Amino acid sequence: MLAGAMLWLVLMSISLHAFAQVAGTVTQLSGPMMAKKADGKVKILSLKSEVEAGDTLVTEKNTYALVKFIDNSEITLKPGTTFVVEQFAYQADQPDGDRASFNLVKGGLRSLSGLLGKRNKERFEMKTPVATIGIRGTYFTAEYVSAGGYAAPGSSLPKTGSPAGPTLAPGLYTSVTTGQIVVSNPGGTLDIAAGQFGFTPNIRQPPVLLPVNPGIKFTPPPVFSASPSSSGSAAGGSKPAAIDCVVR
Repeated sequence: MLAGAMLWLVLMSISLHAFAQVAGTVTQLSGPMMAKKADGKVKILSLKSEVEAGDTLVTEKNTYALVKFIDNSEITLKPGTTFVVEQFAYQADQPDGDRASFNLVKGGLRSLSGLLGKRNKERFEMKTPVATIGIRGTYFTAEYVSAGGYAAPGSSLPKTGSPAGPTLAPGLYTSVTTGQIVVSNPGGTLDIAAGQFGFTPNIRQPPVLLPVNPGIKFTPPPVFSASPSSSGSAAGGSKPAAIDCVVR
């Protein structure tokens, strides 16, 4: 009886693992990246590795990584980024089951939305420490700089002195390549159009427009050109469609 119960538990464990929701696949990778699984295990990822709902992706200091999701959306992570795939569900013939929930804990990314974001925009959310981003099928950049920031010569933002040089002020930086975003938090709301840059210092202060790129760099290797407009600036390049996203 005990042996039978143990066998059942093993089979159930295998079955649950087999049916874990695959969210996407690593299609480009320039260095080490690991995934902290929902059960606490850590896995080193490589090209063609699967990414599952519940994974926390962590890129090393020189690593860019492109994840293509099952709805053909793409997210490119910058070095030193922590990004959580909280939920992801998509089936072409079952739009009522769509769900995409992400969390940008630190670092930066570029996001190109896919079929889920186009047909069920209200079921996509990307959390950050100071705002939540909702999309409508667009191409945008988000970067969260934690306290202490990092060196950014030429930045137009308030700086604090450090031996390494001026640093970007902490907060969320956003830019749009195509379409429009709306950045909102308890402090206020701001529309940001294609080619513009926004800054949200914290969850209480309102977002503001910046006159120029504050110094955020996005320079993945040329092979990452599979993702549109691999230009090296936060809002470089152009896309044909004009579609928007919303940051709440």
